[in-house]
Amino acid sequence: MKQKLLWLLFALILGVAGAPLQAQNAAPPDLAPAPQAARAARLSAELLSRFHYKRLPVDDALSIRVFDLYLKSLDSERIIFVQTDIDRLSVYRDKLDDAVISEDLSGPFAIFNLYQKRAFERFSYARSLLKTGFDFQKVESVQFMRDKEPWAKSEAEVRELWRKRVKNDWLRLRLAGKADGNIVEVLEKRYDNFVKRIGQTNTADAFQTFMNAYTMAIEPHTNYLGPRAAEDMDISMRLSLVGVGASLSNVDEYVTIRELIPGGPAAASGELQVGDRIVGVAQGERGAMTDVLGWRLDNVVALIRGAADTVVVLDILPAGAGPDAKHKLVTLVRKKISLEAQAAKASVRSVVEGGVTRRIGVISLPSFYEDFAGRHKGLPDYRSAARDVARILDGFRKDKVDAVLMDLRNNGGGSLAEAIELTGMFIDRGPVVQQRNAGGAIAVESDNKPGAAWDGPLGVLINRASASASEIFAAAMQDYGRGVVIGEPSFGKGTVQSVIDLDRIAKSDKQQFGGLKMTIAQFFRINGGTTQLRGVTPDMQLPSTADAESFGESSFDNALPWTQIKPADYTPVGNIKALLPGLIALHEARVKKSRDFQYLKEDIAEARAQRKKNEISLNEAERRRERNAIDARDEARETRKDAGKRTSEEAGRERAVRNGTALRDDGLRADERSLVSDLAATKALKEAKDVLLDEAVNILGDAATVLKNGANLAARNPRP
Repeated sequence: MKQKLLWLLFALILGVAGAPLQAQNAAPPDLAPAPQAARAARLSAELLSRFHYKRLPVDDALSIRVFDLYLKSLDSERIIFVQTDIDRLSVYRDKLDDAVISEDLSGPFAIFNLYQKRAFERFSYARSLLKTGFDFQKVESVQFMRDKEPWAKSEAEVRELWRKRVKNDWLRLRLAGKADGNIVEVLEKRYDNFVKRIGQTNTADAFQTFMNAYTMAIEPHTNYLGPRAAEDMDISMRLSLVGVGASLSNVDEYVTIRELIPGGPAAASGELQVGDRIVGVAQGERGAMTDVLGWRLDNVVALIRGAADTVVVLDILPAGAGPDAKHKLVTLVRKKISLEAQAAKASVRSVVEGGVTRRIGVISLPSFYEDFAGRHKGLPDYRSAARDVARILDGFRKDKVDAVLMDLRNNGGGSLAEAIELTGMFIDRGPVVQQRNAGGAIAVESDNKPGAAWDGPLGVLINRASASASEIFAAAMQDYGRGVVIGEPSFGKGTVQSVIDLDRIAKSDKQQFGGLKMTIAQFFRINGGTTQLRGVTPDMQLPSTADAESFGESSFDNALPWTQIKPADYTPVGNIKALLPGLIALHEARVKKSRDFQYLKEDIAEARAQRKKNEISLNEAERRRERNAIDARDEARETRKDAGKRTSEEAGRERAVRNGTALRDDGLRADERSLVSDLAATKALKEAKDVLLDEAVNILGDAATVLKNGANLAARNPRP
């Protein structure tokens, strides 16, 4: 576990919009639904009631579930509304179904508008507390999770909750070494920014929030996608977009260049660098310049993106220059940008045991991406996860690696076709997954290509965030006995979604209604069990860094249950179970001697204790004692490591990670840190020792040795 303490984070604001900044002393104006929003809501309701896998009538019972989930999505920590607000809003509790069917969204928007008003009041009150400061000698504490607590009964009670949270914000900065004067500046700016963002929230934000409460009240993985969300989903699947090739972030109200993508127009121009701030955007060389200072990030991105081979002009305030410094205009031609950072990555790791070196090829796959349009058009170079992995495996064979580890940690899924094709690279041919639709019909999806791209030792590394297509692949490898599954139990998402274009349904010539990602079927393993709810249980479990109670399918109140159908007709190709006792014995003997592994287990235990305690002291002396104890423990760990075989380079890298803002609490939000320090911390984290990956590689080294000694894991039939 990377973090040493669980820190309180404000995560209350839904988004920020490209509109004039709200005056600090004025409450946000009420939002009203657009006509197309009401039509989109009704279209969605009709489709969901007729075609969703879990068909529910649009009635009062559904309205009550939507109401509860809507409030939860707005005020998950129950620190915005008070009980009298909930009583006032309860008039809509059984009427949200009528609001959708009658295309009258005044009720849902009334709820959202009250939330906006209360959020404005809460952050305005937080700012007012900075004038008097706090008594840090007082013995008191604050809960950092209130999702299971009742709403405050009165305004005085909710203000007391906010007093403690602001006090904790102040104390965190104080413990990080900041003076009180500087703390006031930081927090004033933070709360002002929250207030500004409240005022910038737009009608589309409010509608999407309500509609996702509506769709997720039916089933957790059904979502409404506004036009921009649908575009972002498409980009994530095809791993490409048309733009200038720059990663952007908000820093002090400026949209700032965080990264230049190699080969993109921005990098190739030689006129831009990390830290440059974009203050204006114009379309075409003679287009009018639009001032974007203070805009929300996604609106600026939308202006910069466009059609391929068109011109965009950026008004740039150079990195490090003051606000009154000379600007420069940079003219760029938009091009197709490949998002290589989100593609499959390969590395070869060496494991030395008993004088024998085993080379393990590791493939890190962030998602099962696929350029659907490119594939449909028959483009020869369309991008897909399976194609990229096939090229990597070809390289591994030439490099004569001894085993392959598929790292699917944090892979949330993607294309089912890609999961099936990837499975086919490790088996000869046969069924991969079963699907049951809403009518009960069962279809078996199979790999029909003869031979395997890799027939040697295989491992699959998963964690709690491995979901959907990742679980299909891991389950298939487990059922076939093809590879050893390592890690922690997976997410448990065993459902199939299809994206419906509402504009096409409505026969609209322009993009205005968005899309609906709807669950239409359920996945089943070839052994007959579903991955739904229970996920995939690893053959060899590693320490779990996730909180299973709050993350994963089982954390949803309305998740589909686990169930079972008849197994598919398949023949296992190996017997992993026979190998497990020996592999587990080798693993346990090794990790007992591994300081890093034992430290990880200690950190996980500490995080669990913190979650269970669910409170943190607001007494400065006590907090300093806690912080000093952690620092002393970490210093002792480093001393013990330095006394071992660790190189000076490894030691320096680990200290950089420990001292980075990602690990040591500095009291700042991400957008409050300097870009230089934030990038340095990100880099240090990427280079940090990955204890779980290291042990998974060691396990594969053990498996390769066992198989070399004669055990049979899989039939050897390489694909031509």
